[in-house]
Amino acid sequence: MKTRFELGDREFNFLRQKVFNHSGIAMGDEKRQLIHSRLSKRLRKLSLKNFAEYCQLLDSGDEDELLYFTNAMTTNLTSFFRENHHFEYLQQTVLPYLMKLKADTRKLRIWSAGCSTGEEPYSIAMTVKKVVPDNWDVKILATDIDSNVVETAKHGIYKLDRINGMDRELLKKWFLKGRGGNHDKALINPVLKEMIIFKQLNLMHDWPMKGLLDVIFCRNVVIYFDKPTQTKLFDRYADHLHPEGYLFVGHSEALFKVTERFDLIGNTVYSKRKTRQG
Repeated sequence: MKTRFELGDREFNFLRQKVFNHSGIAMGDEKRQLIHSRLSKRLRKLSLKNFAEYCQLLDSGDEDELLYFTNAMTTNLTSFFRENHHFEYLQQTVLPYLMKLKADTRKLRIWSAGCSTGEEPYSIAMTVKKVVPDNWDVKILATDIDSNVVETAKHGIYKLDRINGMDRELLKKWFLKGRGGNHDKALINPVLKEMIIFKQLNLMHDWPMKGLLDVIFCRNVVIYFDKPTQTKLFDRYADHLHPEGYLFVGHSEALFKVTERFDLIGNTVYSKRKTRQG
């Protein structure tokens, strides 16, 4: 019979504060059951008696356990071409505009912040390939706080039910059907992989990029942050964006009363606000 661990107020408050301090994710009272269910298996595996012992383990500074804890608390719901209007706008408006703007350098830099298991950056790469000539230097940085999903994204192997419903031409061009024991899986074409750099990254820590970015996708990420953290994050995005850059956020997210660094130009698509002179 499995042990039923009780999650007391003290341990619950410790754990959600730990989440906030490490990742910036704010977990309200309604997340108590989520924390309980995601960590109970871990307590059993570590042969711990209760949540208090687990809190002590985290408080001891065990880096491996802190990484596991962060991964367990992260939600990773995604799909190829999720919120497809964003990719249509990227293809029809953003990329053609940026190509005219940067015709001299032929260089584009895009960031998928919160890339989960890779569907978003690969969708971006497929969209880029529709529009941008091969002689352009295009790089996509794909990051997530969860090291496990970043590894999954790097491999680019997906069960067939993850790609069902996609455009048949895209499937034919960008996915390789698995064989033998992998008959129920598909592999992303290496051409797309070459465009993407996958890294584990905590948005609350230092960022690795040095030059300015042309496009940032940060969708369904900031809904887990409180307003002060959102403001700080969007200001950092603005600092890292080209003056003519674009920001894509999730359908349930908005920058109103969060930051004045961006202008809404479409359905959860923003442009960087121009700095007034004088």
